[in-house]
Amino acid sequence: MTDEAKPPLATLTRAGDTETEAVAITPFVFMARDISNAYLVTTADGDVMVNTGFMDDAHQQRNLALLAPHRTGPLRHIVLTQSHADHFGGVPVFKEAETTVIGGPGFHQAWSDMKRLQPFFGPRSGKLWGSTLKRGGAPKPAPDVVPDILVDRTYAFEQGERRFELIHAPEGETIDNLIVWMPHERVAFTGNLVGPVWLSMPFFCTLRGDKPRLVWNTLASLAKLRALNAETVITGHGEPIRGADKIRADIDRMIGAITWVRDYTLDGMNAGRTVHQLMREAKLPEYLTIGEFHGKVSWAVKTIWEEYAGWFHYEDGTTALHGVPRSAVDGDLVELAGGADALAQRAQAHVAAGRPLEAIHLTDIALHAEPAHAEALSVKKAALEALLVASGSTNLSETMWLKSEIADAVRKLET
Repeated sequence: MTDEAKPPLATLTRAGDTETEAVAITPFVFMARDISNAYLVTTADGDVMVNTGFMDDAHQQRNLALLAPHRTGPLRHIVLTQSHADHFGGVPVFKEAETTVIGGPGFHQAWSDMKRLQPFFGPRSGKLWGSTLKRGGAPKPAPDVVPDILVDRTYAFEQGERRFELIHAPEGETIDNLIVWMPHERVAFTGNLVGPVWLSMPFFCTLRGDKPRLVWNTLASLAKLRALNAETVITGHGEPIRGADKIRADIDRMIGAITWVRDYTLDGMNAGRTVHQLMREAKLPEYLTIGEFHGKVSWAVKTIWEEYAGWFHYEDGTTALHGVPRSAVDGDLVELAGGADALAQRAQAHVAAGRPLEAIHLTDIALHAEPAHAEALSVKKAALEALLVASGSTNLSETMWLKSEIADAVRKLET
């Protein structure tokens, strides 16, 4: 897949691979591109870092070298906009003896939960991101960063005639997310408040898994960002967004799109429609259409449904109350169907008729009973390939998932 054909987020996460010098965003803000970017802010009394990039050792030394020519003095502060390792992984490399590290409320708890669940999340992240990041193996373990100061709601400090106001703005990706606002310069660092790609649908619960991000908090935090009337917004990934009028218009569009999805979902719940019906039929009106590069409208519907209604869907019935999944009877279904061959043939008919998802339901039943069934694996691979083509490879999470599932089917066929 060429860079032009890749999902936008894939290009952003690899943008720093060939970078040979930092990018001057303003005369006092410099960017080192990374999986999540590291930013240096210079002042008349030393420097400030906003995020430090990923922890891969060679990569961090590169960030240090890229920013070194622009350093003006001691590193007085490191501000971490969120508790994900791609934002704080480089803290040990950049931190100096007198550096104060600042994080948002709940940083410790959020990072502790993520670290505790690494045996669970790690393989999931590897399945999704391994082929995209192509770093030649697992990254180094994330450092145990303990901020010296945790922001409650707001916190401000002055340094070298510049003022930094830190504003709690949760749910972009973590509960501890901070906006770093420079009021005199009208520059706002948002981390991943608006998601990894500007002007796109938030990912309220990632495919890797995480605590769901609440829609009300997201809307409130976007309103906080809009009220700043920033002239420049610097996000966790990609290029800065410039111009107060454009920034306000873009934020209004994001708020409008998220509000529409929330109202559509709640109205559908009241009308007695199932979550799957709503997912299939959700479509933003044209005047609110935004990108679906990481999150998607249909996925937002499902997460909002569960934010308001919880995990129990009445249409799933009594079996949802207990620990016996529907797949427990896959062997019975295969037997009743006359064997895995019959299910694979019916699945092939679904693929031929343009119904790849129905085909995958059937092949999954067959493969749960007979994991090495060649015909079912071949049909599932064809169904996945059809879904990948239909997706247009615009959404990175969907693309990575489908490609990893195709690769898994190929491996099993070759075994």
